[in-house]
Amino acid sequence: MSAEVRTEFDLPGVTVRFRFAGHSDKGVVRRVNEDSFLTEAPLFLVADGMGGHALGDRASQATIAAFDGAFEPGMPASAQHVLDTIRAANDAVTALSADGALSGTTLTGVAFVDVGSSENYHWMAFNIGDSRTYSWDGRTLLQVSVDHSAVQELVDLGQITKLEAERHPNRNVVTRALGAEDSVDADIWLLPARQRQSFLLCSDGLTKELSDDEIARIIVFHDTEQLRETDSLPMTLAERLVNAAVAAGGSDNVTVVVVESELVGVGAPHSDDDTLERGGLSGLLEDTRPRG
Repeated sequence: MSAEVRTEFDLPGVTVRFRFAGHSDKGVVRRVNEDSFLTEAPLFLVADGMGGHALGDRASQATIAAFDGAFEPGMPASAQHVLDTIRAANDAVTALSADGALSGTTLTGVAFVDVGSSENYHWMAFNIGDSRTYSWDGRTLLQVSVDHSAVQELVDLGQITKLEAERHPNRNVVTRALGAEDSVDADIWLLPARQRQSFLLCSDGLTKELSDDEIARIIVFHDTEQLRETDSLPMTLAERLVNAAVAAGGSDNVTVVVVESELVGVGAPHSDDDTLERGGLSGLLEDTRPRG
């Protein structure tokens, strides 16, 4: 059973409270769990070792190891440090393939960062491959990341629909991954930190079995059950989602990380400003349009 963790950062003019949990399962078909995840504020991520690759589990583990302990506890990260660590993770995964065995992994995540502007604090979302980052505002589940996959390219070209993509024979073919090349480019989104925000990170084992609508219904059900409980829930949302995907078929490893943040204090934005606007760092971050 996964456990929910709470922590907070005391920053100038504002306190940031985090609540998060992660859970992973190998599913009912795979013999090895090639997924890995990290929940270590200010950073949260999911890595999915490439299915069928001899070192997929080691690739995702090497990626987590590159990030684990790389950021100062109790402090926001810097966007540049996140990008540098992604490159270091790619080097670590590439090194696993030095003996001729093919190794690779996807990567998706969010980091609470200070960008050094007049509105310093942002959530930085990043993605390589077809693991996903979603945002949740209490009503709508929005896919922030864009899949790096063969079927997503076909959808973008208008050759197939999103529904057709879910059953396409090439739906497992990714077009970008850590370890595939000597260098890798992550898609980046900067989301201004607001009073309350929630993110869901997952490997494709979740989205293979559950549609976005089904995921949203489980979140709503979980929130409703939480309001009814006088004590803490016996099951985290991450665990509930993973269990639902396994029960729906479990054809792949399934990993989910759920992150909630709250800003309090004189520096926190008012609730009427609580919108997901995107910002950018000129010359540093690739501005890619999120997919609804």
